[in-house]
Amino acid sequence: MVLYDMHTTFFPNVIAGISEKDANERLGTKANHMAWLTGSLVQERFELARLFGIEKQQQANELFKDHKGIQEGVIYPALSSFEKDWKIISPLLRESLLNADDEKFDEPFEMPGMKMSIFDLVSFQTYREANCIGQLALWRRLLGYEAMKYM
Repeated sequence: MVLYDMHTTFFPNVIAGISEKDANERLGTKANHMAWLTGSLVQERFELARLFGIEKQQQANELFKDHKGIQEGVIYPALSSFEKDWKIISPLLRESLLNADDEKFDEPFEMPGMKMSIFDLVSFQTYREANCIGQLALWRRLLGYEAMKYM
């Protein structure tokens, strides 16, 4: 939960002040841009929340459902819309994680090519969040923004 709370705080900090144009910038690479990374982070929290009975979805669900990768030629929503959805889902998921018992965490989770427990999925998602926030922090610097603030 310590990492979950850190990521919950870091997320709005890492996207603070990024323009919509820059959020969709790939600097001539095939790398995932900030808008996709941000929306993907939000999507995965909503996906995880569904496993705990929270039937909500982010505004940009159609762009990210089924773990869809970045789409060429698509202008993704403003980072502020992702931040709004992050603020909706994060406290709901946090409460579910805190109240889940061992039986829930031991439940199997399966998707194509992956089979694990809900606990292992939460662990993987926590790692992935750290990875994506790190990528966003790097994009900040590559695009000429000041470093992310931790507080």
